[in-house]
Amino acid sequence: MKHPRGRALLRPLLVLVMLALVAAAGFLGFGYMRFTHAPLAIPSAGDTIDVGRGTSFRDIVADLRARGVTRASPWYWRVLATRMGVAGRLHAGEYALPPGITPRGLLDNMAAGRVIQRYMTIVDGWTFVDVRRALARADKLSQVAAGLSDDEVMKQIGAPGQFPEGRFLPETYAYVKGDSDLDILKRAHAAMAKALGQAWAGRATDLPLASADDALVLASIVEKETGRADERPRIAGVFVRRLQQHMLLQTDPTVIYGMGAAYAGNIHKADLSQDSPYNTYTRAGLPPTPIAMPGKAALEAATHPAPGNELYFVSRGDGSHVFSASLAEHNRAVACYQLHRCQ
Repeated sequence: MKHPRGRALLRPLLVLVMLALVAAAGFLGFGYMRFTHAPLAIPSAGDTIDVGRGTSFRDIVADLRARGVTRASPWYWRVLATRMGVAGRLHAGEYALPPGITPRGLLDNMAAGRVIQRYMTIVDGWTFVDVRRALARADKLSQVAAGLSDDEVMKQIGAPGQFPEGRFLPETYAYVKGDSDLDILKRAHAAMAKALGQAWAGRATDLPLASADDALVLASIVEKETGRADERPRIAGVFVRRLQQHMLLQTDPTVIYGMGAAYAGNIHKADLSQDSPYNTYTRAGLPPTPIAMPGKAALEAATHPAPGNELYFVSRGDGSHVFSASLAEHNRAVACYQLHRCQ
């Protein structure tokens, strides 16, 4: 039988233990609530965290703690993830650590797979050389094509034997860390095939074009001749009428493309007489391939050229052109705007 005095001493001790437990629980609860709502300690703007495939939750928290982003107990992180219902559902990828983000915000982003997206733009009128240079400079884009020839690149993206020029649609393409240059090229190639197919299917009647590839070639010439939206159908109309009348196209951009590295910024009379498959001053019809990446507007112009009787145009020097129906009118425009001998 226990002594009454011992029981009397035990009660206060139990009360003290209970109070200590309540205080500890309150302290932990307050600390947990403060943890869930307080911003993480982001060392610098632009910081990210990269979650690899198969990375455990414990490793993610350990990485954050090692980098000084959080000092909170891993237990806090585990409780928060459990209460949010995201434990075991965090996606691999690269995530932004913007100033002000909280642990709850970061876990929510990881559970939703809101990885950082970057962007690469193929510009209307670029050549394939330009595209490859831009891909090589793209931030955190895996470089697979860098050591491949153009032919090998086309084989890798599922278009073996196809000449690459003109085959990639000018647009802005989003990508995430881990994507490769070939991934973007595959998407741009598929986008161009779709855009070209749609333009060709809805083309105007009586075009002097034998195939969609011919339309792509013409669109690339239109793209290089003008950057003005209002002029594209008109310029396409000039070239279509010249083809119909079996006239030489006589367009400088094709000559320049055929010159390749020999082109130094100026085109001379001797260049226009130097025969090559791309010299439309010496060879009839369209050149053998596109000379650039045409945008959707150029594809539309090539397949829906403006009607009229104009057969010539010359640059005013301000990005616009003077159009003429006769050689005499054209020669006067050349004298005025190119030779500065306006009458």
